[in-house]
Amino acid sequence: MVSMSENARVFIPGKNFARWSLNRALGLVLVASCCGNVWAEQRVVQVCAHDGSGRAIAGVKVRAVGVEGVSDASGCTSLTVDAATKAVELVRDGFASVTQVLGAGGDVAVVMQPASLRQMVDVTAARTPLALDATASSVRTLSMTQMAEAPGLGLDDKLRQVAGFQLFRRTSSWVANPTTQGASLRGLGSTAASRTLVLSDQVPLNDAFGGWIHWNEAPQLAIAGVELMRGGASDLYGSSAIGGVIDVTPVRPSGMGYAFDFSGADRSTSMESGLLTAGGHKTDVLAAATVVRTDGYTLIAPAVRGVVDIPSNVHSQSGRLEIRRAIGTDDGVFLRGNILNEARSNGTPLTTNATRLWRYVGGGDWTIPHSGRVLARVYGSQQGYRQSFSSVATGRATETLTNLQRVPTQQLGGALQWAQTYKALTFVVGGDITDTRATDSETKYNVSARQRQGGVYGEVLWQPRNWSFALSSRVDGFRSFDARQITLPSGVVTKLATTDEHPIDPRLGVVRKLSGGVSLTASAFRAFRGPSMNELYRTGQVGAQVTQANPSLRSERATGFEVGTLFSRVRVGTLRTSYFWTQVNRPIAAVAQTATLLQRQNLGQLTSKGFTVEGESNPIKWLTLTAGYQYADSTVSKYPADSTLVGKWTAQVPRNSASVQARFAQPKLGVFAVDVRASGQQFDDTANVFRLAGYTQVDLYADHGFGHGLRAYASVQNVSGDLIEAGRTPILTLGIPRTLMIGVRLGSSRAGR
Repeated sequence: MVSMSENARVFIPGKNFARWSLNRALGLVLVASCCGNVWAEQRVVQVCAHDGSGRAIAGVKVRAVGVEGVSDASGCTSLTVDAATKAVELVRDGFASVTQVLGAGGDVAVVMQPASLRQMVDVTAARTPLALDATASSVRTLSMTQMAEAPGLGLDDKLRQVAGFQLFRRTSSWVANPTTQGASLRGLGSTAASRTLVLSDQVPLNDAFGGWIHWNEAPQLAIAGVELMRGGASDLYGSSAIGGVIDVTPVRPSGMGYAFDFSGADRSTSMESGLLTAGGHKTDVLAAATVVRTDGYTLIAPAVRGVVDIPSNVHSQSGRLEIRRAIGTDDGVFLRGNILNEARSNGTPLTTNATRLWRYVGGGDWTIPHSGRVLARVYGSQQGYRQSFSSVATGRATETLTNLQRVPTQQLGGALQWAQTYKALTFVVGGDITDTRATDSETKYNVSARQRQGGVYGEVLWQPRNWSFALSSRVDGFRSFDARQITLPSGVVTKLATTDEHPIDPRLGVVRKLSGGVSLTASAFRAFRGPSMNELYRTGQVGAQVTQANPSLRSERATGFEVGTLFSRVRVGTLRTSYFWTQVNRPIAAVAQTATLLQRQNLGQLTSKGFTVEGESNPIKWLTLTAGYQYADSTVSKYPADSTLVGKWTAQVPRNSASVQARFAQPKLGVFAVDVRASGQQFDDTANVFRLAGYTQVDLYADHGFGHGLRAYASVQNVSGDLIEAGRTPILTLGIPRTLMIGVRLGSSRAGR
């Protein structure tokens, strides 16, 4: 039997013209007699989508009259269209839509350009999609391409191209202890915990026990992009969102696709990443994994190194499995599991740490006709963390083990949200809750405790002509309870303090759109961060400095405002400026008791004020320029217990930081990018005794495509090889030395959407 698609193809008959004519005629008669009409001639066209540098773009919806296809990992899809079809439309998030005229041939190659910022949406600022020029928040987005072309191993390295983003110290997740990987925005600094909330698909990623970030948790190819929103966001997200929110967008499986990335670098460094997607009949599956191995480098400065000093390193494996079931056009349910297994050396033979983290998320998104859209998430995590500490003798020739820690942690949570739009008004109502249980088992004592945070929030968005108003507020309950300490070996049980707080955090944002692509923005907020269980109950140590816990800590409370401008023109680019002022009451900081002993305390008050300028331009087709600068005057503004600290710089916060990226792209040649980052001086301690000099770091990146989705690339971090001062504890530690990496990518930049 001959298929209809075979009958429909257009071809030129050969020698058996009479036989072909008879068969053709009989076929047309049969079709006409059984279907009641004459079958129109059709043809098969293949449409392939690429970006300006020649990379294949997966997940592009290609539409013609009556048919639709989605591009695979090679960027291509085939459609059977009527012979009379003159054009197809290509649509993909993050790219400008294209209408492509079809010629006489069967293959069409289309170059898609990134969408202008005015077309992109910010899903972080309001928990609902909102055009970038309609939000009063200062937002920076990093696309899949920008993430792929940023040198480095971890997600934190990719984010350093944003001026003002930094970790607790200048070292990255290549070599840094997890407890120093708290994120800082708006010059607010961080301790072990982060004053910035990191989340993915509405699920918080901050460590359930310590508040720091596991930057290697998500397989790299499973990240579709990142959005950074600066400014308090506790009105919608509750605790930890004082400095802002970082939203890590996951890749969603959609049809068949694949992507692989293999790379190697100095110091026996290697990284292998893979992603596969498959689907059919409305069910899609994603599997992804990343394996990172590096011997790292010695953190201690050469002048003070001793026999015990060895490289700090990491061996990390992460994996993800997701099943998603579509319901209708935009609705669906999913189940996602993620695992991280990580082992580190902390710079001496006796100091190590390891993390094993399982995270699972289930949920769905539904549109109820005439009744709005509902989002539901249920999530949890199971984590095992261990760490050892030692005392290093003078001269750094020997060390003695001083403490062993094991911290099992379990967390359960859920979130529910409803949103409805009526003309110029959008209403959002939701709530979420997390419950965490943990035990800190140390050599001299055990502490077990429980922490619970729950809140409800509401928001009204009103967008009349040329205006945007966002009024939101949230009420939280933050409780640390059931805490008790067992002293070893005596077994004496001591009940620890219970804290129960109920902060209310409102926020108002206003945007006024003017002519010529100019918008004026203003916002004011209240925010809070509850103390982590690590700050309340666990002793920490960095080098010779020991930091004691404090079970009486209370939450940090912040008040702030921001005013700014946004200029956006398709042919010119974007420019955003903002002035910010944030005051944090009761900030938790490590305060010196002796030369080597610190204790976590509510410091009194710190104030961070300054401004940012960010811009992006595409002056010529093959050149993209991106630049950012932040000035942050962040100081202790009140501390009754020790007035000598007033006026001191906030620890680990520079006054000046800047970044510039220049990207040159030609489809036939490839991509060459230069990334320059600079940071002024800062101090490693609250008393401003240990000064860290400013630095400038230049990174390079280049890649070239060889067709069939294959690209080779190379990058260099810290081209000059200058020493970067990362910390003084009080021994000087260093940032990353010159590092060369080479690798290959196969498939699309992402499989999925």
